[in-house]
Amino acid sequence: MINILSERKRKPAWLKIQLPSTADYNWMNKTIRDHKLHTICTSGKCPNAAECWSNGTATFMILGDICTRACKFCNVKTGKPDAVDFKEPLRIARSIKIMKLKHAVITSVDRDDLEDGGASVWAETIRMVKELNPGITQEVLIPDFNGLKHLIQKVIDAGPEVISHNLETVRRLTPQIRSKAKYDLSLKVLQYISSSGVVSKSGIMVGLGETPEEVFETMDDLRAVGVKVLTIGQYLQPTPKHWPVYEYVTPGQFEIYRKEGLKRGFKYVESGPLVRSSYHAEKHINALSE
Repeated sequence: MINILSERKRKPAWLKIQLPSTADYNWMNKTIRDHKLHTICTSGKCPNAAECWSNGTATFMILGDICTRACKFCNVKTGKPDAVDFKEPLRIARSIKIMKLKHAVITSVDRDDLEDGGASVWAETIRMVKELNPGITQEVLIPDFNGLKHLIQKVIDAGPEVISHNLETVRRLTPQIRSKAKYDLSLKVLQYISSSGVVSKSGIMVGLGETPEEVFETMDDLRAVGVKVLTIGQYLQPTPKHWPVYEYVTPGQFEIYRKEGLKRGFKYVESGPLVRSSYHAEKHINALSE
């Protein structure tokens, strides 16, 4: 059993990073500041921002910054969200154009307060990004929409190249880590996405108290529903109120996970201590053609 009251563990050397100072990184940072753009890359202080930006990729969050769920791993604010900003799709599309992106990743908070879970805003955002940025590719990291297929279909119909939905953790830990989402429901969402012909993708965190065997079982569950791309990264405790880090998984173990995932048939497996959901996202659009 994990000890919730255990001391916060000291980060190992492989998790200590220094943000780079390159021409691409500095230009993108300045562009984001000057135009008051919002990206997960900056607000989340992502360690991979410079690499992604140099590849013409950035991640945006829509539907506000207040989530209707309260997962134990997530530092997004929870509560009653603000009213939907219907100008947001255009603003996101313009931001992407200003940043001269080749590939955009879009995610959102959960909006269980809305009748359609925000699916219509999702669809409009995807379409607007395409309209203002001809030739761009998109990955969307969606919530579960409570498993309602007609809402997932709205996103599919908008035509993103990759649709991702994170399983987040192994089956045993899901009830403790995710506030409302269910392991099997997420698998059904991913199966529906896979059956549509779009590249399906999912991600999990490790270091929450899972065993390697449980990670392998999760891989098998994801492959059984047709998921083609998998990301695995180290969980980091946002605040003392969140679920504690059970262990810092070694780079060697991450490499074992990567190799095992490829053996099981995933087209891409991004596995490493600093890997996040959108890491190398620009490559994952090729998962169907390989």
